[in-house]
Amino acid sequence: MKDFMKINENDNVIVALKEMKKGEKISLENTEIEALETIPAGHKMAVKDICEGADVIKYGFRIGTAKEDIKAGQWVHTHNIKTALGDLLEYKYEPVHMEEKITEDATFLGFQRPDGKVGVRNEIWIIPTVGCVNNIATALAKRANAKVKGSVQEVIAFPHPYGCSQMGDDQEHTRTILADLINHPNAGGVLVLGLGCENSNIDVLKPYIGDYDEKRVKFLVCQEVEDEMEKGGELLEELIDYAAAFEREPISVSKLIIGMKCGGSDGFSGITANPLVGRFSDLLISKKGTTILTEVPEMFGAETILMNRCENEQLFDKTVELINDFKQYFKDNHQTIYENPSPGNKKGGISTLEDKSLGCTQKSGNAPVKGVLAYGEPVVAPGLNLLSAPGNDLVAATALAASGAHIVLFTTGRGTPFASPVPTVKISSNSSLAGRKKNWIDFNAGVLVEDQELDETAQKLFDYVVEVASGKKVCSEEAGFHDMAIFKQGVTL
Repeated sequence: MKDFMKINENDNVIVALKEMKKGEKISLENTEIEALETIPAGHKMAVKDICEGADVIKYGFRIGTAKEDIKAGQWVHTHNIKTALGDLLEYKYEPVHMEEKITEDATFLGFQRPDGKVGVRNEIWIIPTVGCVNNIATALAKRANAKVKGSVQEVIAFPHPYGCSQMGDDQEHTRTILADLINHPNAGGVLVLGLGCENSNIDVLKPYIGDYDEKRVKFLVCQEVEDEMEKGGELLEELIDYAAAFEREPISVSKLIIGMKCGGSDGFSGITANPLVGRFSDLLISKKGTTILTEVPEMFGAETILMNRCENEQLFDKTVELINDFKQYFKDNHQTIYENPSPGNKKGGISTLEDKSLGCTQKSGNAPVKGVLAYGEPVVAPGLNLLSAPGNDLVAATALAASGAHIVLFTTGRGTPFASPVPTVKISSNSSLAGRKKNWIDFNAGVLVEDQELDETAQKLFDYVVEVASGKKVCSEEAGFHDMAIFKQGVTL
């Protein structure tokens, strides 16, 4: 294993790949540098003197400015570096030409739906329209799982606290996300469970759902029946009978839609797990598949890289709007736009938002941006898409599923047990985490700082995703975890 990594030739810091003791010496570009203090694994050490106010460079880009003079060999972190970002910015489209590669198609075993969509799971979903019926939804799922048969894998309830006492865009977003999940092809059948008096009741929700197959989607208003458990059980049996007729069949990976998200990052995330997912994204796109990158606040500081990869100026303008609208959301709520990363991120070695963002955007690979999506908007353009959603793990992963992702790839340096409405593949940035939390982690990217090559490991990740798409359960599925969260933005009445 290497002791350190200099990511870009223009960087004035390196990343320690293992703890570097005070007094330890390294050789870099024919220069010997002594660590002036202990540098934790995943953290940065200056390899050149950096004057107060000068740029700190990592990934070949500025990740902040020095708050004081920093000597070569010193630890570079939150105590001596600060963000260099401002508020709303003016952007200029400076397109970067990228050659689009085409590689040989591959297949997975999925479920072909009558409407032309494909699924990687054949589950029955219970979608409550309002939090008041959450416990009924959970109880119905528990009871119905005893009657699962054929290719139906599980009956899953997705409780949430919304659907009533909301106003304006906040209410619209709830209705949109619920409708998106009802239409998701990983669900072979859906029971929409309402109370009856809520703002987002079933009659209100139906126009958001649009055309639907009456054999696939059933509705139950609890206030309109004598025994909602009995009636719900009957409807779920009908849905199980319908969905059980579907069987897995070979389907081109060009039909796959994969969401990309990170959380609990560390100093290794931007050099192992995120670049690995980026290479995976390029590989899937080369086979005409689709990927979606989200968590807009974690694009701040690296947004111009994505903007200049937009296929045309219209997409560039939409990306500028995507970024500035999210910044305005921060300002409207009297919050600092460029807030430092979370405590876990800082402990892992990430010092500023630019540091995190430049690592985060590694997940986008090198493909051109083909689509820019509003929150809750379904993906339509094959290739790389950007989606408006916050950085919160559960909210962002749910947003990816709502926009059509069959699977979410989630990179992490700290580890997390959470799930989303779709299979959520946890990719560790370091081997220590993968070894300690085998019940959470599905794939280890830490091997990239040991003895594995990026292209070889990306192919292994691609093959693993094909297995998951073909039915292999990820750790959170084995544990029975299924989460969903909606972006809460407005007044609660």
